[in-house]
Amino acid sequence: MHCIADVLRDLKKESSTWAKENFNRRFAWQEGYAAFTVSPTATDSVRRYIATQEAHHRKHFFVDELRELLNAAGIEFDERYLL
Repeated sequence: MHCIADVLRDLKKESSTWAKENFNRRFAWQEGYAAFTVSPTATDSVRRYIATQEAHHRKHFFVDELRELLNAAGIEFDERYLL
């Protein structure tokens, strides 16, 4: 079993190093993260969402979508941490 905070810390660190070496030396991740579980029955839907995410986010801002997900899940949050 893995702690999500540790996994994301390592993922952000390794991917930042890769992006800086291969594309943009000024690349940096934003602070924080959000993580949601997905039921096995929703896996195909999530895969389709990921496949079309770039086009989707041309019309729908990520922060607005995150806000909707948090509200739908009944999760309290501080708006200051979404910006």
